[in-house]
Amino acid sequence: MIDFHTHILPAVDDGSRNLEQTKELLHQAYEQGVRHILATPHFYADRDSAGHFLKKREESFNEVKGLQKKEDWIPEIRTAAEVYYFPGIGKADVLPKLCMEGSRLILLELPFAQWTSGMYRDVEHIIDRQKLTVMLAHVERYYEFQKDKRVWRDMFELPLYAQINAGSFLRHSKRSFALKFIKAGHQVLLGSDCHNPEVRPSNLKAGRDVISKKLGDNVLEEIDTRGRLLWEDAK
Repeated sequence: MIDFHTHILPAVDDGSRNLEQTKELLHQAYEQGVRHILATPHFYADRDSAGHFLKKREESFNEVKGLQKKEDWIPEIRTAAEVYYFPGIGKADVLPKLCMEGSRLILLELPFAQWTSGMYRDVEHIIDRQKLTVMLAHVERYYEFQKDKRVWRDMFELPLYAQINAGSFLRHSKRSFALKFIKAGHQVLLGSDCHNPEVRPSNLKAGRDVISKKLGDNVLEEIDTRGRLLWEDAK
């Protein structure tokens, strides 16, 4: 199992506060069968420079690597970032540095607001001009803001991946949308978006169980194959 969206790195963002919380989140994930984790701390270009962010991330990840040397059960971890949208992001040359380690896969968070044609063009530029692979973070959280669905429909005509949080399959208010989105044939990947062991824990297995029950094991296998190919393609 691969978790494509986590905030497990200690003291980088609003996720894990310290190494002890990180260890607990990793243990939760491992107990569920997660063996590969993408660490995606938030990056906000209007609050931080890329250089400073990358330095903080490296220092935090080094702490976790120290933990890995002591505990042989800890899953494989690769670094990335959850990059929040900003106007002109399609031309920002910093994006490749924020991709999944060894790849050109970028986790992009869009605004919780009505999407615009400008946002669409920026995402299109990331794909067509920068030649990056876009994974939109927690897509189920944006839909309620799309009073005009035209940009939403256009966005998902682009060759991108849609990441859904496992917790959404556990909430009645989001479950129906998430299941319908998968059934519509979108290129879905799964993540826990875990932040801390108590309030926002690692819960990938619980969400996967709902998919299996409602849509069948074959759908889950397709999602897993998609994720595995992306993970294995990264060097």
